[in-house]
Amino acid sequence: MAAGSGSRYGKLKQFDGLGPNEEFLMEFSIFDALENDFDHVVAITKKDNVTFLRDHLSARLPKKIKLDVIAQELMDIPEGCSYTGERQKPWGTAHAVWTARNLINNPFVVINADDYYGKGAFKNAANFIKDKKYKDAYGLVGYTLKDTLSEHGSVSRGVCEANDKNTLISVVERTKLIQKGNVVVDQDSGVEFTGDELVSMNYWICRPTIFKAIEKDLRSFLQKGENLEKGEIYIPFVIQEMVQRNEVMVKVVPSGGKWFGVTYASDREMAVSQLQETTDKGGYPSPLWK
Repeated sequence: MAAGSGSRYGKLKQFDGLGPNEEFLMEFSIFDALENDFDHVVAITKKDNVTFLRDHLSARLPKKIKLDVIAQELMDIPEGCSYTGERQKPWGTAHAVWTARNLINNPFVVINADDYYGKGAFKNAANFIKDKKYKDAYGLVGYTLKDTLSEHGSVSRGVCEANDKNTLISVVERTKLIQKGNVVVDQDSGVEFTGDELVSMNYWICRPTIFKAIEKDLRSFLQKGENLEKGEIYIPFVIQEMVQRNEVMVKVVPSGGKWFGVTYASDREMAVSQLQETTDKGGYPSPLWK
């Protein structure tokens, strides 16, 4: 997903050249995915960026890899629904995934373009998809809350609860999490966390059944007509509802590595340093694409 506006970052962070050779952060995720047998990349961005991103990626990715770059558009809504308001942006991350409904027929992973998930995350996700005992299950590649914070301001995270069999029970979106002393506080609710909690970083292992679930929620949202100017539908909310209706089982998949992201402009220096260090240690070739 690469359709964000980067309002807190100050520019389109998904297209910022953070790698040693000006590679975008998403290119490292794509590289890690291709190393683990993924063979189809669907990049979802704004309409104005489609041609640029398609040209950029097609010039770099191996020719055997299928590439689709598509736009998330406000008026791409379920048949029979309508919207006549003055909203400026599409309907959130779940809607972004729904944009790819006509291109995907197999299990797939969802990631943010402005997050770095680590090589282990793609290896573990691929193994999960290949494991026949989980042929109908969804997966959440989970991270630890204290490892996903920014030193430069609050962040939004889906705080998760799982049982002793690593089955996801719930995801609660906390929108203003910040470190305060030895605890992490959600500034919206005042709720405190130890920092050891499991969180979602929008790395989901999904099945095509999610498209119908998103469409159902999107249709309901539009028909209710509440908060249509700013409201959004998030992937964790859709999956949470599927879990509550006993439609899916979601297993927590270990990330197997370190996450980092760029929420604020001040996060850039850290991201550049991390990518350079990993490349210097042989984690990636330089340049990334030969």
